[in-house]
Amino acid sequence: MNHNPTVFHEEEPWRIFRIMSEFVESFEEMSQVGPAVSVWGSARVTPNDKFYKLARETAKLLVKNKFAVITGGGPGVMEAANRGATEAGGISVGLNIELPHEQKPNPYMNRLINFRYFFVRKVCFVKYAQGFIMFPGGFGTLDEFFEAVTLIQTERVEKFPVVLMGSEYWNGLHEWMIKELKGRGMISPNDLDLITITDSPKEAVALMKRSFRKQHGALNGAAKKRAPAREGKTAFRARPSQR
Repeated sequence: MNHNPTVFHEEEPWRIFRIMSEFVESFEEMSQVGPAVSVWGSARVTPNDKFYKLARETAKLLVKNKFAVITGGGPGVMEAANRGATEAGGISVGLNIELPHEQKPNPYMNRLINFRYFFVRKVCFVKYAQGFIMFPGGFGTLDEFFEAVTLIQTERVEKFPVVLMGSEYWNGLHEWMIKELKGRGMISPNDLDLITITDSPKEAVALMKRSFRKQHGALNGAAKKRAPAREGKTAFRARPSQR
């Protein structure tokens, strides 16, 4: 990290403006989406993977039940969920992160926002979702999972459903949490009630519907789908020298 005062005064104010701009533009865009569910999972699964197929099926069912679908906008599970939502005629949102490798926007989105900052993107995943469905994934998926349950546990957000899809993948982690976290008193006895593990898209979507109706009443559906995503929309268009 460069601690040169001159560099700080020249560069840091621009970084603050970029962050503010990402918040403002992404909030403006996402506020028009309507009731939505955030779907997370690995970027590395292929269309032949059973979890790709399950994510696609789950997204279709979410749309049929008047939810929009939010993903990270990349390949793998994210592509599957965006694909299912688009095929069902619903709103398919991608919150894409600019990375030097791995992350490339998938072609199945009708709302696309590009982010430079992970923390701004993560706010949008949570702020505009009525629930969370996690498919098998790596560090990023685990990060989102633990952040979601932490926010709910600490009552920083409403108590939304957190569904772990794929019992064969998640049961080991769940058993560890029972033995180590709950067993050693690191969490409250009922904290694990925040989590549902299932292999059923129908059960996952039913949880989302019950939770929404309990908190907001009748589900009238997502906002109307607008024109296709603006190619490469980014929340801040800084000059190259400002990046």
